[in-house]
Amino acid sequence: MAKKRVTKKAASRIAEERMSTLADISKDAVRDGKNERAVRYVFLARKISQKTRTPMPEGFHFCKKCNTPLIPGRNCRVRLSGGRIVTTCERCNSVKRMPYSLER
Repeated sequence: MAKKRVTKKAASRIAEERMSTLADISKDAVRDGKNERAVRYVFLARKISQKTRTPMPEGFHFCKKCNTPLIPGRNCRVRLSGGRIVTTCERCNSVKRMPYSLER
């Protein structure tokens, strides 16, 4: 018997649900001090994202080098300098810079 195919739209919807669930429980794991478990959850969410070619959930920030979910004040440092938001991971010291516009 042939295997039933899942449409691309259905696969991406399922992937978004699973990634958002993994993002939520990874943030909870960081707050509880279970950093290795949180890294594993982010790793799984990224694998799902890559496999189905869907973007990660909006507003979920993680370190691309060590897969740690970034929570300001808990495990990352956020600074504003020179028209950029500079986020530094406290686990691996990698830096993420994102521009922002100054209203003048």
